[in-house]
Amino acid sequence: MPARLDLIGLVVKDMARSLAFYRHLGLDVPPGADGEPHVEATLPGGLRLAWDTEETIRSFDPDWTPPSGGDRMGLAFLLESPADVDRTFDELIALGYDGYKQPWDAFWGQRYAIVLDPDGIGVSLFAPTDAN
Repeated sequence: MPARLDLIGLVVKDMARSLAFYRHLGLDVPPGADGEPHVEATLPGGLRLAWDTEETIRSFDPDWTPPSGGDRMGLAFLLESPADVDRTFDELIALGYDGYKQPWDAFWGQRYAIVLDPDGIGVSLFAPTDAN
């Protein structure tokens, strides 16, 4: 059987803060999971997104240290309209999350913005700029 991408894992410093961020983006994260060391949510289509605390990672890799420098990966969330990109960006900023790139009309035909999750992972928000 060929390999199949099944899970994307994020390492987080503060589980509750990270889960709150992704709940604001509409992910169905199990209630009461904020204090757990490992949490998973199944996305539409079956792909899973998982969160592990730094302590969980260090439990099997004691030499692990958080990466430094620029992003090596990011997540992107499709929204229905350009106005939804602006609204979602503004809501996340009002909740105290850091904006990396304010919404703009990208040359590739999308309204695009980037917010940083609580662990500094770039999370893109985008929607097609034309109604077709």
